[in-house]
Amino acid sequence: MEKTEAVASLGQTELLKPARVRAALAANDRLKLYLSALQAAQAHAMGGESQAVDLSHEFAAVGVKAPWLLELPSSAFRDGSRLHIPDLPRLRSSILVDLRIMGRPVAGDPSLDGRIDHWCAWLEQLQPDTLSAGDIQALTSGKRGKDDSLHLLVMDLHKAINRLAADLSSETIDGAHVWQIDDADRARVAAFMRGVNRTRPLKLEHPGLDTAATRDGDRLLLQNDIGTNDAHVLVMQVQDRVITLTYSDLHHRRFAFFQSLLSEVAAVWSEPQARSTAGLNLGATYYVGTARFECDDDEEVAQTLEGIGERIVFLIDWNRARKRLEQLVSKSDAVAILDEAARRQVGHMAWLEAGGEKLVFGAMQALGAGYFRIGDRLDVVMGSEKATAFLLDVMAQALAAVRQRQPQTLVADDTRLLLAGYLRRHDEFDLLAEHAAYCHAMAEGLRDGLAHNHERDKKAARRFAERAKEWERSADQLVMDARARAEARPRWEAFAELVETADDVADALEEAAFLLSLIAADHHQGWRGEVHQTMQLLADTVLGAAQDHVRALEIARTLGEDSNAEDHEEFVSALWRVLNAERQCDVLLRDVRRALAEHISDAATLSLSTDFAQALESASDWMLATGYGLRRLAFSRVGGGQ
Repeated sequence: MEKTEAVASLGQTELLKPARVRAALAANDRLKLYLSALQAAQAHAMGGESQAVDLSHEFAAVGVKAPWLLELPSSAFRDGSRLHIPDLPRLRSSILVDLRIMGRPVAGDPSLDGRIDHWCAWLEQLQPDTLSAGDIQALTSGKRGKDDSLHLLVMDLHKAINRLAADLSSETIDGAHVWQIDDADRARVAAFMRGVNRTRPLKLEHPGLDTAATRDGDRLLLQNDIGTNDAHVLVMQVQDRVITLTYSDLHHRRFAFFQSLLSEVAAVWSEPQARSTAGLNLGATYYVGTARFECDDDEEVAQTLEGIGERIVFLIDWNRARKRLEQLVSKSDAVAILDEAARRQVGHMAWLEAGGEKLVFGAMQALGAGYFRIGDRLDVVMGSEKATAFLLDVMAQALAAVRQRQPQTLVADDTRLLLAGYLRRHDEFDLLAEHAAYCHAMAEGLRDGLAHNHERDKKAARRFAERAKEWERSADQLVMDARARAEARPRWEAFAELVETADDVADALEEAAFLLSLIAADHHQGWRGEVHQTMQLLADTVLGAAQDHVRALEIARTLGEDSNAEDHEEFVSALWRVLNAERQCDVLLRDVRRALAEHISDAATLSLSTDFAQALESASDWMLATGYGLRRLAFSRVGGGQ
């Protein structure tokens, strides 16, 4: 007679409950393994798997040593419409035994006792070695409705046993319900709970993260209730300095996400197995895998348990958050955002609680059609990198609001301000500034080229001309981008017109670079007298105008109804310097012509040098025209026109 039965014979049934709960939890693991083996057998027999699914890792994790069960999937075959399983009698016997073991702790519960009796009787009347499609449905279906199934019963027994385990626990260790553990286990349970409790607040009021711990022989067992999904299970076993974690999930992306998180604590994963049958989990595939952690000492065991514990919270409602994010960004970016939010220990639950994608759509709508149209996706308008950064900031902001007990309306207002700030930092002025940077680079290159006498250096002049052509093409692309955006968003029209004007600056400077390369290519007979000096002054003045244009742009992006008089004065001063530079270039062009007429007699040099100086002066003309356009645009923003 077993010791548990001896205690029962003495009428001390309450003393049996902890041992029976522990046995029931082990039986639950085995029953799920039996059903997995049955699913694998069906898949193999249907021809969906060329080789039967390898369940050896799951067998090892559960501690089952039954070669016949490991070989059961590969031995199955179709016999007409029925599934033939040679070892079905042994499988049926094992299911019956473990189903009774699971029922012992909760005996007396009328909602469960009758179901256990029903399914035991049902199993007894099965055919010796074949199952019909209806039999498989009755065994494995996870769909709740009018019909019960063995799988549903196992899940309901598991929930009842977990509740009983919490009630029976002889003590709690930092929130974990524990019973019949060794003294050496306490530090390990505490380490795991340090991690769980560190990030527990991130789940807000969502159920989950309840932990139970007990000892089974030489193994410490830890189970965490991730959430409410029946197929979402996490069980750990700690034996000596080896941790084995078994994880199942309906969603392969979340499974991969958890694999990535645990890679940070040196998890070595088995190959996840995808499983599905016609009734299990509404027919959806689910995934099971085992992670192994081999530690060098007890301190590393504790650190690993803590690291696992603090990462579990990010699984809760992960798939819901992913779907919400995919309305705003691409699928890959949505996963990347959740991954980074977990690593920053921000999580996604506060964002979901604040409204999720509706929070962001509300902010987009509040900014108006000038920025976003109905149906726009955030990353299409802002770009992937900036949209990702914004959403991570929104998540952090939502969490801060929860911690400070701020109302949801304030979170919505903060999100609108945050989005407006991103668009101010990353708006049309980015395009204008990038275009201005190309113009500045060409003007600076021309000034430096003359300073180093590139009119006499054929190779150097040609290299710069080729580089200037690449810059001019990039500037042209920005013009096309602005035009395309203006077609979709009226707010872009003024900016598109401005960058089109600025592109004439780029064209003139690129033409000057080309002409300088021609001057250096065997046509230069020498810039005698004051020609070189006057050309240098002209190039210096054009560069000064380009620098002031860049400065005016940087000030203009900050101007608005709240800008002050000092900002306005600095902006106007920069534009006045551009105006003065244009006037000075007019004078310098005449000086260049006078010097050329006085000192240059070679026709080719005279013609090319005149055209070169004219291109530089033309660049200053277009820079002034661009400055006037920028002035109108900036003052309309100050007046609230934009």
